[in-house]
Amino acid sequence: MAEQATIERVKRAFAERFGGEPDLIAQAPGRVNLIGEHTDYNDGFVLPLAIDRGTVVAARRAGADVRVYAADFDQEDRFTFAEPVEGSDWRNYVRGIIAMLVEEEIAPQGMELVIAGDVPQGAGLSSSASLEVAVGLAVAKLAGVEIDMTRLAQLAQRAENEFAGCACGIMDQLVSARAEAEQALLIDCRTLECRPVPMPDDLAVLIVHSGVERGLVDSAYNERRQQCEAAARHFGLAALRDAEAEHLETADGLDALARRRARHVVTENARTVQAAEALSGGDTARLSTLMADSHLSMRDDFEITVPAIDELVALLQREIGEEGGARMTGGGFGGCVIALLPRSRVDQVAQAVRDGYRPPNGKPVLIHVCRPAAGAGLLSA
Repeated sequence: MAEQATIERVKRAFAERFGGEPDLIAQAPGRVNLIGEHTDYNDGFVLPLAIDRGTVVAARRAGADVRVYAADFDQEDRFTFAEPVEGSDWRNYVRGIIAMLVEEEIAPQGMELVIAGDVPQGAGLSSSASLEVAVGLAVAKLAGVEIDMTRLAQLAQRAENEFAGCACGIMDQLVSARAEAEQALLIDCRTLECRPVPMPDDLAVLIVHSGVERGLVDSAYNERRQQCEAAARHFGLAALRDAEAEHLETADGLDALARRRARHVVTENARTVQAAEALSGGDTARLSTLMADSHLSMRDDFEITVPAIDELVALLQREIGEEGGARMTGGGFGGCVIALLPRSRVDQVAQAVRDGYRPPNGKPVLIHVCRPAAGAGLLSA
């Protein structure tokens, strides 16, 4: 959930832009993924949690067109449902999810929206999914529809795929919509079953921004998905979720690059399920090993880390030891590192990061300590 300051900022911006008060205010959180990277679009398993940063949308039915004000950028968009869905930057996501709801006939004809968020962009914490889900929930509620949250996540994923150009899986949108407070969420991305996994009270979630911003559409993210799909076709499988280790060992005609990509997905799926068991059982030593192995697999087999990320992960792991774990989180090519560690060690480890890591962008290192937050919902207007 977004911070209170962001909620108040949206309320003020709505009054200044449109006058009066909104009919409702919706919010949706960003997320951080504990383990399970690039497994979602392979029908596999992921273990994310929602963070206490998100997107807030103040909304009111009005007029015959849609007016949207993005307070973070001081920019406005205005359109009607009859127009083709075109936009750029943040407008792609807003127009995309509204187009999905129009297709489902659950959007009012005219509305006024004010949007603000506090999820760092380009950090791998899913600011785009947070935006899509928050806008989608606000618009559905304006239409008087109690939309199923899994369905909302699917529509938000389609918006990102079709209008923003990123071939992402369902993880980001689904955890933003369905997360539970104080729980991680083990998601089966084939069945969309979500199993809450309690977070131990004494375990802290530390998120450190590498200072390397990433853009998934411009990165090799889509290329990795294509490589995974090609490997699945080579095995005659619907998705790499169905691949086993023996497929990799006995595959004839599969080039070395495709073999490495597939090996990451196969082993990462197994690690994710094991990590959920270790987390629920409080086995931090096992969790440490699984997170370390996950990072090495992303570095060597999937090749989605960068030197600054690898340096940051190594520093964190040295400091934490077997009391927790560290790995890159998100789609790759920059963004954030996540660490799990005892609450009693947070200050010490955070200081070690400040002393020992210099972000490539030259800015002070950004460190955020969070607890798992609840998913999307309405706030009191």
